[in-house]
Amino acid sequence: MQTFSGQTLELIEYAAELLAKARHAVVLSGAGLSTPSGIPDFRSEGTGLWSRDEPLEVASLTTFRTAPEQFFRWFHPLASQIFNAQPNPGHLTLAELEEKGRIQAIITQNIDMLHQKAGSRHVIEMHGTLRTLSCTQCYQQQRYENYLPAFLTHGTIPRCPHCGAILKPDVILFGEQLPQKAWYEAQLEARRCDLMMVVGSSLEVLPVASLPMQAIDRGAHLIIINNSITYLNVRADVVLQEDAALVLPAISKRVQYA
Repeated sequence: MQTFSGQTLELIEYAAELLAKARHAVVLSGAGLSTPSGIPDFRSEGTGLWSRDEPLEVASLTTFRTAPEQFFRWFHPLASQIFNAQPNPGHLTLAELEEKGRIQAIITQNIDMLHQKAGSRHVIEMHGTLRTLSCTQCYQQQRYENYLPAFLTHGTIPRCPHCGAILKPDVILFGEQLPQKAWYEAQLEARRCDLMMVVGSSLEVLPVASLPMQAIDRGAHLIIINNSITYLNVRADVVLQEDAALVLPAISKRVQYA
């Protein structure tokens, strides 16, 4: 059984109270929510993806266009971790809160599909998805299931069945714009919510990092659950520098009594 300090318990109680009173609560999730599921984040020293690789050299649109083999070499171990990962208690709690009508949407910076695996339905994927791949020549879209086994087992680069060109996972690489539909929906949710809960995001990547500011500028409450400090800690009603997979179930348990 997880034990928290007295101060942390008070913050958990207050977060549960805010969530219970919210009419339209929205979650913004980042890589820190998925690290307990075995997926590395980007910036943690020593373990983060960008502590080992230069992002513009391995995960940019330019690299994909000029040296796709280099991208797929880098992506292979990450893909294996993502597709073998399972939702942790944090993901499961958010899905349960959505089912109970406590939260209305999840805006995620993650591409790991763990929210959907956990049962969440209204998920806005800001950085794209691994469920599909698109041809770089004829632009036809393909489902990942047809290519994943060969890629994970043999490193086979996926190619279009129609024209033979390389297929690109439908995730946003450096140098690409965010999906317009997702960005529009995310801004709409940020502007209409009366509570935003940031979970596992350092709020360092724009423009997604601006969404909580859009919410609080319109009077919304803000809860931040993240291991590191964010630029909006000073504006938040509740800041919990704890493991989201442990804190979220504790908040949810108290919501029914708040």
